[in-house]
Amino acid sequence: MKELGPDFYNITDLLTEEELLIQQTAHDFVQTEFMPLINQHYENATFPMDLVPKLGELGFMGSALPEESGGAGVSNVAYGLILHELERGDSGLRSFASVQGALVMYPIHTYGSDEQKTKWLPELGAGTKIGCFGLTEPNFGSNPGGMVTRCKRDGDDWILNGNKMWITNGSVADVSVVWTRDEDGIVRGFLLEKGMEGFTSSDIHGKLSLRASVTSELSMANVRVPDSARLPNVEGLKGPLSCLTQARFGIAWGMVGAAVDCYNTAVDYSKERKQFSKPIAGFQLTQAKLAEMVTCLTEAQLLVYRLGRLKDEGKMTFQQVSMAKRNNCAMARDIARTSREILGANGITEDYSPLRHMANIESVYTYEGTHEMHSLILGQEVTGMAAYDT
Repeated sequence: MKELGPDFYNITDLLTEEELLIQQTAHDFVQTEFMPLINQHYENATFPMDLVPKLGELGFMGSALPEESGGAGVSNVAYGLILHELERGDSGLRSFASVQGALVMYPIHTYGSDEQKTKWLPELGAGTKIGCFGLTEPNFGSNPGGMVTRCKRDGDDWILNGNKMWITNGSVADVSVVWTRDEDGIVRGFLLEKGMEGFTSSDIHGKLSLRASVTSELSMANVRVPDSARLPNVEGLKGPLSCLTQARFGIAWGMVGAAVDCYNTAVDYSKERKQFSKPIAGFQLTQAKLAEMVTCLTEAQLLVYRLGRLKDEGKMTFQQVSMAKRNNCAMARDIARTSREILGANGITEDYSPLRHMANIESVYTYEGTHEMHSLILGQEVTGMAAYDT
């Protein structure tokens, strides 16, 4: 991290040569292939689909999964560093890779049949197929247990009805991991393929955040699927919630990347911008802002580094992930705002990234567990008492 961003506590010294090389590779890809495109795609509310196969070639999707499951078999810290660099570019880029790896490949790898794994994982990992994750509904976000999407057994088949909302990559996905509730109230996951009769999608327009990302609604009207489309090795909310734990891990790393980009932009600008005959970096108020930013950023770096090592050791808990997601989203939100302040009026133009990051972070702050929900998860962990309905 010394060359790629602030590393006040020498965390780079704790990374392996492979992890450093992987981070550098991801950084170079983002700077060379993605950054020249981001302003155009952000303005047009589109995603650079041409880059998807390149993400696959570099092993950036499902990176920590075994190679036989379409991944690259790297450490979870290395995977975190990849997402750090992708979100340093834009949240839309990290969201694409995060959904593909943590929310689509992970459940197929963990809960799928051998046939499902063989059919989907190699192409998802290569970026030749795209997936999405259907859990959130129009009226149920923070309370997934309230889902109204239903599946009903009909002979050897299942009939699915319902709607899913705020689905990244929904309209471009070849396969959708959709969570439903059966007649006995048991939550079940299904793999729905694009083009199935009764299965449709429509994009959500008018977004002021995550503009360089495809966000959709999924609709199921009497969609008939064979039992072979069901994820056979999981029942209940454990299925979708375990996937969200994987994705939140990546978000915690990604938010550090977004904050690093904002911080670096602010530092560089403050050294060049002159007011009252000297760079604004030389004023006490600017230095106070930068000191607070680098301190909060360092705390966040230490959180995700330790979290990654715990995950590699098989010791990570979902409560620890909640702490990192909650803290790092708030950290990045504050740093993006303060960076824009340092940039002054120039900070509202597309020439500088903090305001784009700030708008994106408003989505990341909310999705995959709001700040408030993660506060309650931590509150229950430290008190032993749940403060929400179960």
